[in-house]
Amino acid sequence: MADPLLIYAELTQGAAGRTLKRSALEAATVARRLADAAGARVVALLPAPCPEGEAALFEHGVDEVRVAPASPAGRYLLEHEAPLLAAQVEALGPALVLVAASPAGKELSATLAGHTGRGLVADAVDLAPAPGGYEATKPVLAGKAVATVRVGAPAVVSLRPNAVPPAPAPRAPARAEVARPPAGDRVRLREVVPAAEKRRELTEADVIVSGGRGLGGPEHWGLILDLAQALGAAHGASRAVVDAGWRPHAEQVGQTGKTVSPKLYVACGISGAIQHLAGMSSSKVVVAVNKDPEAPIFRVADFGVVGDVHQVLPLFAQVAREFLGPA
Repeated sequence: MADPLLIYAELTQGAAGRTLKRSALEAATVARRLADAAGARVVALLPAPCPEGEAALFEHGVDEVRVAPASPAGRYLLEHEAPLLAAQVEALGPALVLVAASPAGKELSATLAGHTGRGLVADAVDLAPAPGGYEATKPVLAGKAVATVRVGAPAVVSLRPNAVPPAPAPRAPARAEVARPPAGDRVRLREVVPAAEKRRELTEADVIVSGGRGLGGPEHWGLILDLAQALGAAHGASRAVVDAGWRPHAEQVGQTGKTVSPKLYVACGISGAIQHLAGMSSSKVVVAVNKDPEAPIFRVADFGVVGDVHQVLPLFAQVAREFLGPA
């Protein structure tokens, strides 16, 4: 049988406990497709116990889940996760290691590639088999072009979140518990300080409200926050807004920001540049509000409102609260 494919199944740690990130299911979907072509198994490394996450991985094509004890820090630290992943790579000898191109996944995949001498492709949006390895598709030049990159096996690839929709491919559960290698003590987690503004993770959100330059200035951003709160949504921003310094880069949706795939995407005062559309085109339903009836965003919107965001958004928020109740 061909060498297995290994995915690192990233978890989030919240007040309600651990949950599996959707990006892990996307990686499982890509790995399943590649494994079927090669006659190989898909193995997932779960960095802490998460029964619901295990079930979801089996549902999306993983043949075996290897579960490690939780990190001594109680959350992700590179110094703890890199040895764990490297130990599983050494034990399994996978032809491919797939990691989400999240902030944690980017540093973890680069560290693994450097320590093992494997080729690395970062921020891929698609992956296919190629002679002697794999062929990855990834955006380059700030999203103005798409490159095809070949990497020989064994390889490490980080996959951009929300680039590939998860696809069910149920497998019979096969579970193994693995030990954590001794972690170094050069880095110690002393305190976690929550952000002053609690925000929902864009790449995991089912509903997103995004704002653009049409708002007129940062002093009007409260319109976006108010509607997002009424809908129980995450809030994002266009590149123009981020470049202008109105909002942090962590909220940017687009080719050079985050790729999102919510059930509902509300674009407010966003013209619809190609760079932005590339980051939200897989949204299930798109609602656009813009005073310019010729704005490109209306070409991809399922529902459009031609009007002033300063007048329309408060009405949206009011109706949302009437139907949904207080958020």
